[in-house]
Amino acid sequence: MKITRIDPTQAKPDPSTADYFDGEVKFQRLVSSADSDELDLLCVYFSAGARTRPHIHHQDQVLQIIEGQGIVADETEKHVVSTGDVITIPRGMWHWHGATRTTAMSHISTMKRGQSDFTVEEKNWAAGYDE
Repeated sequence: MKITRIDPTQAKPDPSTADYFDGEVKFQRLVSSADSDELDLLCVYFSAGARTRPHIHHQDQVLQIIEGQGIVADETEKHVVSTGDVITIPRGMWHWHGATRTTAMSHISTMKRGQSDFTVEEKNWAAGYDE
């Protein structure tokens, strides 16, 4: 058994993921391959205006918003989400997510270990925060 506390002071940028994000993003790994054979649990801290690039996961993803306000978008809709919201993103769904233009946001990402594809069409991502 291992107990890990969510702690923003432990979050660090990860230069290896720079191509997957737009804006300042920090990470705190809560569960890694050393802790679980199947699951990754990651706390992601988005500065105001920061977001992921569009992508697809080959496994389901669950996001739990733990602080602030953000946007979760698929090909046709953009949803404003806030503290306490839980978002389920089925495998194979094109999406992007991050903070709003003016408010930082943190979420916990839970997924089975697997592949993600960031080489997808941008679709509505280029419009970003425009409605």
